[in-house]
Amino acid sequence: MKIQPLADRVLIEPAPAETKTVGGIIIPDTAKEKPLQGTVVAVGNGTKDEEMVLKAGDQVLYGKYAGTELEHEGQKYLIMRQSDVVAILA
Repeated sequence: MKIQPLADRVLIEPAPAETKTVGGIIIPDTAKEKPLQGTVVAVGNGTKDEEMVLKAGDQVLYGKYAGTELEHEGQKYLIMRQSDVVAILA
């Protein structure tokens, strides 16, 4: 089964959270910060008012509370509106 976002939504695979600090201290799962960047996996077709700028494979930054978390076949994803993405990493 494949997930295909609708309208102006994008499906993002978040980057893994950091597990160690610079000093080598291991960070427990409960203290890890939610990653704020990820890779676009799939995009919708856009709307008549907003064309899709993002494409699959783009590395992006998004807001801390943006999107809805979902899990599919053991993999965690975020689905959000294109407008919730704040930047494309070049």
